[in-house]
Amino acid sequence: MTKPDRSLRIGLVSISDRASAGIYTDQGLPSLQEWLARALTTPYEVETRLIPDEQPHIEQTLIELVDTAACHLVLTTGGTGPAPRDVTPDATLAVADRVMPGFGEQMRQVSLRFVPTAILSRQVGVIRGGSLILNLPGQPKAIRETLEGLKDADGGTLVHGIFAAVPYCLDLIGAPYIETDPAVCKAFRPKSAQKPK
Repeated sequence: MTKPDRSLRIGLVSISDRASAGIYTDQGLPSLQEWLARALTTPYEVETRLIPDEQPHIEQTLIELVDTAACHLVLTTGGTGPAPRDVTPDATLAVADRVMPGFGEQMRQVSLRFVPTAILSRQVGVIRGGSLILNLPGQPKAIRETLEGLKDADGGTLVHGIFAAVPYCLDLIGAPYIETDPAVCKAFRPKSAQKPK
């Protein structure tokens, strides 16, 4: 009997009409890949998709990454504002089993440090099966800040990034145990949930 594959699988989805049509170069996927390469110390595999702002296409992509490609974590970038073509949160909620409102709340807290229009963001976090799906901003700097959080000049935390809570959330939904580089993003787990080094 073969043992189920327990390697961490991450889906990355950049949602943009113009980038998917080749009008300009996508920056979302490279930004996500660069950040994960710095932050994660656990080996992982990545599935990437570059798709237009079409709700049925986004829903189908998220379902495929979770149900078929068996991704434990799916990060999207783009399409989270109030414009008519911004349908990423709608598609994410449509495929969700459970909503995790704290992720969206914290993403807006990070962005509000910079712009008052952060309240226009509709980013959400949800669970589908044993997978966590998170909508991130579209700009590379905002992606990094949202995941990593903000520090003061002395290195103290001003606002926590959302990724600090991701490893423990994945533990709780049955995904593989993952570890981060604390210099980039210190994962938080209760002592009872930490594995010995």
